Amino acid sequence: MIRTSQHSRSKLASAIKLGLIASVSTTAFTVSTSAVAQEEAKVERIAVTGSRIQRSDMETASPVTVIDAASIRSEGFTSVDELLQAQTSMAGAAVGSSTNNGADGVAQVDLRGMGSQRTLVLLNGRRMVNSGSGANSSVDLNSIPVAMIARVEILKDGASAVYGSDAIAGVVNIITKKDFDGFQLDVLGGMSDKGDGENGEVSALYGFNTDTGNYTFGAAYSDRRGVVQSDRDWTTPGNSSFIPTGSLNGQVKDENGNWVARDTGYDYTQDSFYQTPSKRYSLFANMTQELGDDVVLTGDFLYTKRKSNQQLAPQPANLQLDVCGEDGVDPLKCITLDQSMVDAGIKPDDKGELNYRRRMNDVGPRIYSQDTDTWRISAGLEGSLDINTGMNWDVSYTYGNNKADTSVDNSINANLMTDAIYANPDLWFSGDPITDQDLLNAVSYNEQADGGNEQHALSAGLNGELFELDAGAVAFAIGAEYRYESGYFNPDPIVVAGESTAAQQDPTDGSYSVISVFQEVSVPFTEKLTGEFALRFDDYSTFGNASTWKIGLTYEATDDLMLRTVAATGFRAPSVSELYGGNSGSFDYLVDPWGNSQDPQILVNRTSDENLKPEESESYTAGLVYSPSYVDGMSLTVDYWRFKVTNAIARLDTQAGLNACYADPSSSSCETFNIGPNGDLDNLTNSLTNVGFQDTSGIDFNLAYSFEALSLDWTISNDTTYLLNFEQDNEDYTGTIDGNFGAYAQVRNNFSIKAAQGDWSVMYFNRYIGEMDDHYTDYDENDDPFAALSKAESVLYHNISGTYHLNDEITFSAGVKNFTDEEPTTVSNGSDGGTIPEVYDVIGRTYFAGVSMKF
Repeated sequence: MIRTSQHSRSKLASAIKLGLIASVSTTAFTVSTSAVAQEEAKVERIAVTGSRIQRSDMETASPVTVIDAASIRSEGFTSVDELLQAQTSMAGAAVGSSTNNGADGVAQVDLRGMGSQRTLVLLNGRRMVNSGSGANSSVDLNSIPVAMIARVEILKDGASAVYGSDAIAGVVNIITKKDFDGFQLDVLGGMSDKGDGENGEVSALYGFNTDTGNYTFGAAYSDRRGVVQSDRDWTTPGNSSFIPTGSLNGQVKDENGNWVARDTGYDYTQDSFYQTPSKRYSLFANMTQELGDDVVLTGDFLYTKRKSNQQLAPQPANLQLDVCGEDGVDPLKCITLDQSMVDAGIKPDDKGELNYRRRMNDVGPRIYSQDTDTWRISAGLEGSLDINTGMNWDVSYTYGNNKADTSVDNSINANLMTDAIYANPDLWFSGDPITDQDLLNAVSYNEQADGGNEQHALSAGLNGELFELDAGAVAFAIGAEYRYESGYFNPDPIVVAGESTAAQQDPTDGSYSVISVFQEVSVPFTEKLTGEFALRFDDYSTFGNASTWKIGLTYEATDDLMLRTVAATGFRAPSVSELYGGNSGSFDYLVDPWGNSQDPQILVNRTSDENLKPEESESYTAGLVYSPSYVDGMSLTVDYWRFKVTNAIARLDTQAGLNACYADPSSSSCETFNIGPNGDLDNLTNSLTNVGFQDTSGIDFNLAYSFEALSLDWTISNDTTYLLNFEQDNEDYTGTIDGNFGAYAQVRNNFSIKAAQGDWSVMYFNRYIGEMDDHYTDYDENDDPFAALSKAESVLYHNISGTYHLNDEITFSAGVKNFTDEEPTTVSNGSDGGTIPEVYDVIGRTYFAGVSMKF
């Protein structure tokens, strides 16, 4: 039992009363926004007086993982998404360098598998502009070069009360290098043992001190080469119904000119990438300048140009051809059925049409290109006031802008190709390659699109101590913020008009603004028990306002043991693309239970909604931090976490909808997904709604131990995440894997051990992804579908690296990733090559080496 004197209880009551009054008056909260506080990431930290805990991620009521620059270099990471997706707290299937179809070269983070849009990315404690190909809902991590990173802090707790929207699953705060003095040149490169997948980065850092400040400048260039899927012998060949010879109602001409059922498919893996090519050019700078007594000017600048490519198999043309003589058909634009077609049973459907499919190898593969420019500038003033024990104030402005030009070579105009078929059906139906270059030029075109994002953020804050209690000072932080976000995307006019063989897509253009006020009160109830109380109020121009709160407690049970817990609410405002995106077609990997579809990639129309409301969430974490005094250098944390999202902005599970409609044609799923009679999927639609929900929980365990033995300095680290539950929209994904939703392994584990002596060190690192259930649809002897289950086997990756300091100026590093060349696990509806490249290593064993020179 905690006992206090009457005098102490009186002060405690006054402190609580003050906190409640302040909460009611401002209905918001956050942390100090001073540059120093941001630099040291004090936002979610509580310094436990007298604790032996030395790791920064253990000094907080909320669990935080810190990855420093040395760790990034020792493991050979050349991109931010790569180092983040290696963490056990990640799940799902965040897009990145291995995403070849539909990502436009973007890289994202997916904390807890709750979606990239629910993880907030900060740069030096301030928001980073959303970026990508236009009207994006999250940050493209490619815009942040690894060379500029001092450390990455992953807050694994809901933090909307601190940062506002998007921090439902947590926060990734990237702290850049600053206060640097001298010149440093770094070179890092690597490649697979198959001789492909080369990647390299060259960066330079220069900084100098003055009597009143520091100026740090940097530049980086990185180059990543491609890896073709078919170049890996474990790749499952593709079997698309779109073949280069073409097919009519699923039939092709044999060697005798007779129409017969198609019995071959096209292997698209020979054209597609496992690792997509990309080049990035970055400039960055940081400055700190004293302007006078107690006033400091801070600023940072970042500019990144990304030129990236993806490649897919030649465009699949899926055309509906009118049959001459059918009702309403133009006699000059139709196909006449000859006797051989009639004899083969080729006949029009109930709409009077024939289906013609052709893989347009005659034109060439689809080559996607992106040229993006992302820049951000942030400046702030901070100072102190001689009030009470001293208070700090700050004012900052951040501007971010992202622009992108995208293109697709060898796209096909569906209308012109249809007219060409009507004009010369014998040529198209012959099964022979088309060599008439003028004809190919007439039906093909270069698809062009552009887009962008813009952000303005102005904030001001005041923080300090209110008064002293017997246990310590009652601290506070108050402030306000204005933020403006806009985005746009202009698809190619042919795509907008629906005249392309690619999916139709509407333009996106929109904006919103938000005004926020926030506050935090930290109360040391006793020398061992400290509470944090947070409130925030956000007023949006689109949907109205939202209030969020957070309560955190830390209890120092002994000098060795700290208990911590946090309960919080959160929200996520709908993004520009979710509000104003219109229709956007997507070819998803699905199983048609009616068996009408010839191909597993089925067109799904994805629509947005201007009337979407914000998502709401509740989060709870409870754990302990233990650093035993009897084992010097050891510490461990155990945390239980749970996140519940309601009114989630989501698309329902299309496959589940198909299955439900097939099982019961009168079910609501048929109408929800716009499924026609007898499984007509011509208008299959999946709309964004606020009816979704997520409920996920698990346990994180971390062990760190540093010691000396055998004349060596040893460091051991182990991180484990055990997923207890992941449920979304009445579907249980716990311990499952799926090509559309990704992986939700119950167990993920990272282990590393490092030995060092003097100028050298060697590290062994392994990463474990547990076994998962793979649910899929199979067919019995009567071709009737039934639910089937297989196992996606667990995988353990082994990495080895070493570092040698030749002298004070030169350091060498080298290593091997996936040392045992583990093959990815097969997934029944895997997105590429029979697996999921965003989950498993599809490159194989890779070598890397680097040198760092300081002057």
